[in-house]
Amino acid sequence: MAEWLTVEVLDGDEPASTWRRAYEDGLVEAAVTRGALYWEWHDTRWGVVWEVAFADDEPLERFRALPAVRAALDAVPDPVAGLLVYRGRGGGAGVSVPRRPRPRPAAGAAAPLQPGPEHVARLTVDPPARDDDPDDLDADDLDPDPVRD
Repeated sequence: MAEWLTVEVLDGDEPASTWRRAYEDGLVEAAVTRGALYWEWHDTRWGVVWEVAFADDEPLERFRALPAVRAALDAVPDPVAGLLVYRGRGGGAGVSVPRRPRPRPAAGAAAPLQPGPEHVARLTVDPPARDDDPDDLDADDLDPDPVRD
């Protein structure tokens, strides 16, 4: 299985395309002489991407150790945050091993609830009728001795 190496160079003070024009021939020659099987350059909005494939791990590591390769990578437009070097194909190439299927989301497992009849609940009650209204008192209702022992 081929071993891929991806080099992403981001724009800095100068565009990454300028770096590509300066170092493309030397990098491709070094890769081919170390056994590269395939390579591609991609121009992006943020810089350039170079993908190179080797037959196995050994020629890839020999390529990365070359002084010419190290010098080219040290010369990127933004040496602090403008260089990404990693194994595998870059960007949206995906992975070489497919993902396991995920379980269905719980939201799709049950049918949605259907609206039922509307229930009305009365939360207040009418006050009870009061018969202690002072205007309705008769003389017979008054206690002549309000204090009892």
